[in-house]
Amino acid sequence: MRRLFPTPTGPSSPPAATAPPPGESPRPPDGPDSLDDLADAYAYPATTGAGRPWLRANMVASLDGAAHHQGRSEPLSCAADMRLFGVLRALADVIIVGAETVRREGYGPARARKAFAARRAALGQSPAPVMAVVSASLDLDFTGPLFTRPVVPTILLTGARAPADRLLAARQHAEVVLAGEGTTADAAQVVRALVDRGHTRLLTEGGPRLLAQFASADVLDELCLSVSPLIASGDSARITNGPDIAEPHRFTLSGLLEDDGYLFTRYVRAGRR
Repeated sequence: MRRLFPTPTGPSSPPAATAPPPGESPRPPDGPDSLDDLADAYAYPATTGAGRPWLRANMVASLDGAAHHQGRSEPLSCAADMRLFGVLRALADVIIVGAETVRREGYGPARARKAFAARRAALGQSPAPVMAVVSASLDLDFTGPLFTRPVVPTILLTGARAPADRLLAARQHAEVVLAGEGTTADAAQVVRALVDRGHTRLLTEGGPRLLAQFASADVLDELCLSVSPLIASGDSARITNGPDIAEPHRFTLSGLLEDDGYLFTRYVRAGRR
């Protein structure tokens, strides 16, 4: 990976690269390559250790704005993207995902990774992040590994008026949390419910409808958006697919990496750091 932003400055910076051939741009400084380097670069703010939540989203989009191709995000991804995907998961207390994304992408439980075991133990985290699924209908396959073979029990977040029969079934396979007064979970209440359970390093992987709810509730602190050098066309949703926000939210560029034409952007909600 190459770091495009921020670039090293000051007397302690590495020496500048040799001049490029005519017509070529200078090569930016190398970015984080090892898992430890990436983990350090994407570490959650220290305030999460004091009980303040930080909600990070990790999404991928094509050049023309598609969040998936033929229903899945994998065709837009690459090896470097999946490596970063794994690091962001390994840093989180909990991974929040919408039920539609669970069904489309075939989600399973998060893994406990040896490379991050010491780092997680030092922060008092469980061996693997908790999977937290947000669902209104609770129409999920409770015989799948997400519910039968998790390293730590899966959490289901729904509304108080979710279907009674599905609530009964869900409670036999997961910890069910009512995080809304209606049939659906409320985005702000989802965050509060997870914080109440000791989870402050929050990661959401969407999908677009869930991310739009977090954005609308103004609880999204950070967006890690991988921009794929592909044109997908079609009628795929954007990374947020929900109602308008009255006033667009300002985010500030915090970091930018590049690998094989893919851009790995990192934006932080203005005023949140």
